[in-house]
Amino acid sequence: NVGSGKTMLMDLFYSHVENSCKKRVHFNSFMLDIHKRIHRRKQSLPKRRLGEMFNYDPISPVAMEISSEICLLCFDEFQVSKCITDIILKCVLRDNVFVLKGSLRYLYKNGLQRDTFLPFIDVLKKYCHTVCLDSGIDYRRLDRPVAGKLYYLTGEPGAEAYLDALFEELALRQKSVTGSRVLTVLGRDVTLQKTCGSIADCTFEELCGKPTGASDYLEMARIFDTVFIRHVPKLTLTLKDQARRFITLIDNFYDHKVRVVLLAAAPLEQLFVHTGGEDERDRQLLDDLGLSDAAERLTLFTAEEEIFAFQRTVSRLREMQTEAYWMEGDRSSSSRHMSS
Repeated sequence: NVGSGKTMLMDLFYSHVENSCKKRVHFNSFMLDIHKRIHRRKQSLPKRRLGEMFNYDPISPVAMEISSEICLLCFDEFQVSKCITDIILKCVLRDNVFVLKGSLRYLYKNGLQRDTFLPFIDVLKKYCHTVCLDSGIDYRRLDRPVAGKLYYLTGEPGAEAYLDALFEELALRQKSVTGSRVLTVLGRDVTLQKTCGSIADCTFEELCGKPTGASDYLEMARIFDTVFIRHVPKLTLTLKDQARRFITLIDNFYDHKVRVVLLAAAPLEQLFVHTGGEDERDRQLLDDLGLSDAAERLTLFTAEEEIFAFQRTVSRLREMQTEAYWMEGDRSSSSRHMSS
């Protein structure tokens, strides 16, 4: 379950492996690298003549390329797709070792990608020992010193003013002026209205209400060590797109130790509301696929996966408010305690 120590154990193991051909990477970063490799190989193909049929599968050469570079690959989180399972299967069968960290429980029972993943489950059973970390404890819930108040409610008197004051306090340490900033991500521009050096002051709509994704959040994590996120709404199941982006955002920020300050419509434990799942687009898609009778069994539409992922997000956001996390995320030359 969330907060049970999967990431900690993986990082502990990874740090003690004395081999230079190892890589510890978030799944989103790995997939972006895969797609760049595939694109590069497709771009290098000779031009086709009009009417000429040509089939090219880049998966095998990309898998061979990765196998030649890495003997140990540690993932934080894991999502199933045809591309990733093909690549990992080919790499594993070439005697490379992969450590996969993350919950796979939905893949075994109801996941839409289950058939794609079944051959990989057999490989996991053959090469891996299964260890269940089922202590029933979310270790991020244990009392630890907090780094001042970093989570505010929208209706709380003076909340906006406090965020403004904290931004100004942190901005004084930056060798920069406050202004907008344009990030170029995969050839397109992402504009953030208020930034100062390594600090960004954003709204939820700015980060999750638009068609943004992992590549945008990874670029933000590279540039900023502190991000303010204002006006986070209650995330009902009718806001699945925004909720998924928020989950991806926090996953990437957590992995890169980006510090967050939030202004939200509800307390952290009540931010995700398990209602409002009757989505017209979902029902129409089920009808089109002839899957209406199977709706209750499909995690895409029952939102089981989103619920579990948001439990992880809440757990991580709790840890991100601790003093230890705040200090570790300070990328300035000298770490200082945040004023409370």
